[in-house]
Amino acid sequence: MDKKLSQLKHGETGVIVSIQALTMHHRHHRRHGWGFQRRLEDMGLTPGTKVVVVKSAPFHGPIEIHVRGSRLAIGRGMAERILVSVEK
Repeated sequence: MDKKLSQLKHGETGVIVSIQALTMHHRHHRRHGWGFQRRLEDMGLTPGTKVVVVKSAPFHGPIEIHVRGSRLAIGRGMAERILVSVEK
């Protein structure tokens, strides 16, 4: 079953299926495009990579994940755009 990384609970494991780039041209100037995807790739978050949720902060805070032997904290907005296949 595929879910957004932000939907995984503590201890759940998933494999990255895809990363959704989002580009918005509103007055808030939020732009996630090629640079967003490149940043995730630089952190080792690429399709086919296994991730484990270590901790999920309350109130839409960051998510701590274990990936490629390292622990990373990513913002919930980033995690919303990462689609994973959940391992059982």
